[in-house]
Amino acid sequence: MQQPSLLKYYLLLTGLCFFLSISFSLKSFAQKRPVLTEEEQVQEAVTKEVDAIIKSDDFIKKKNKKFKDVKGYIVVDIGVVQNGKLSSFFKVDSDIKNIDFIEYVSDLLLKQKFEFKLPKQQRYKIRQTIAIE
Repeated sequence: MQQPSLLKYYLLLTGLCFFLSISFSLKSFAQKRPVLTEEEQVQEAVTKEVDAIIKSDDFIKKKNKKFKDVKGYIVVDIGVVQNGKLSSFFKVDSDIKNIDFIEYVSDLLLKQKFEFKLPKQQRYKIRQTIAIE
C-alpha cells in the first residue's frame, strides 16, 4: 500500500485555503453599505459613528496618553460625500485651545469611512458637536 505524498497534502490544503478565501470574500461583498438619501438619516448616522469613534477605547487611550488635560467640546461642519467618506472638517467653535488635539481629531475623522453611502453626486454638510471628556 502506497502512502499519500506530501504534494497531495499540499494541494489539498491549498485548495481548501482557496475555497475558504472565496467564501469569505463573497460574504463581505454581499454585506453592502446602505445608501442614505435623507439628510436626517445622514445626520443621525454621522453622529452615531463619530460618537462611537470618540468613545472608543483606542481613542480614549491615545487621548489620555498624548492629550491628558484636554476636555471640552468642538463644534464642526463635516462634509460627507458619496462613498461615505468625509470631504471636509471645519471647526466652527470650541472651548478646546489645543490645536494639536483638534488636528488629531480632524485627521482621525477624515480617514474614517462611514458604514453608509450617499446617492451619486450627493453631498451633505453636517454640523456636529463633539464632546471630549
